[in-house]
Amino acid sequence: MFEIRRYTPDDKATWDKYVKKARNSTFLFLRDYMDYHKDRFHDYSLMFYKDSKLYALLPAHQVDTILYSHFGLTYGGLIMDINVTISDTCTLFEELNPWLKSQGFTKVYYRPIPWIYHLHPAEEDLYAIFWKCKARLSTRNIGTCIFMNQHLKWRKDHIRRLRKAKANGVTVVRDASLDEFWEVLNANLKERFDAKPVHSLEEIKLLKSYFPEEIIQYNAYKDEHIIGGLTFYITPTVVHGQYSSTNAEGKEFGAMEAIYDQVMYQDYPDYPYLDFGSSTENNCSYINPGLIAHKEGYGGRGVVYDTYEWDL
Repeated sequence: MFEIRRYTPDDKATWDKYVKKARNSTFLFLRDYMDYHKDRFHDYSLMFYKDSKLYALLPAHQVDTILYSHFGLTYGGLIMDINVTISDTCTLFEELNPWLKSQGFTKVYYRPIPWIYHLHPAEEDLYAIFWKCKARLSTRNIGTCIFMNQHLKWRKDHIRRLRKAKANGVTVVRDASLDEFWEVLNANLKERFDAKPVHSLEEIKLLKSYFPEEIIQYNAYKDEHIIGGLTFYITPTVVHGQYSSTNAEGKEFGAMEAIYDQVMYQDYPDYPYLDFGSSTENNCSYINPGLIAHKEGYGGRGVVYDTYEWDL
């Protein structure tokens, strides 16, 4: 029923056109985003055709005999437009597994797109992989999300720091300097975790040049110098905090609170969701209590990011 093709660079325009009309996709699946780190991942993305028409996409990469969907991204899974049905999705996975086996694969790790990113309900793949692939839960990460239009009251310490930010002249700039923020971010990650951000400054600036309306940098300033910042990914349904960091002065004078106040109540008050991102470490086995409490203090509560696996 389905013709399965492996993506090639010649398919870029066709791939991107489908992504832009899908009901569960974001700009992360456009090839300019997926391919910025193509040197780190052996791309094995798949395109499914029915009656000679493109039916669905699967962003994926290969490591040895394992197919991953796609661990270079925050989420992956089957990309579907409004025409994709549950019956066809079950058939698709039923036909995908022997095809993958014929290509030498022995296992699949599958990372579906969380429901908050869906323009329309799109969990057909979750049923299909359970029924047709006997998939089992491999990893469950926890993100913190708020429904923006509920305008939940912040915790008292956040309100206090916001008042302090306003009283001390903290200003927030939208589409601010990535260079300034990356200095703060690098220093903070080095000091606290002896780590680096996933994206280098050069990489995030490249992605920003590709997606100027989707990647937005907010910086907070006091006395004309930076004290903290947040990098947001803007998708059709979610304002997602990709990176956040402050210096000591930013913690004292409410840099995060000042930024979130502007984002939630001034710039994106009508957006459905704000996703603060995950607060786990050690392959999701440990919750950073201080970090998640900070996010929950704005009214955020849990949305899971799952990974499933099955053998071929």
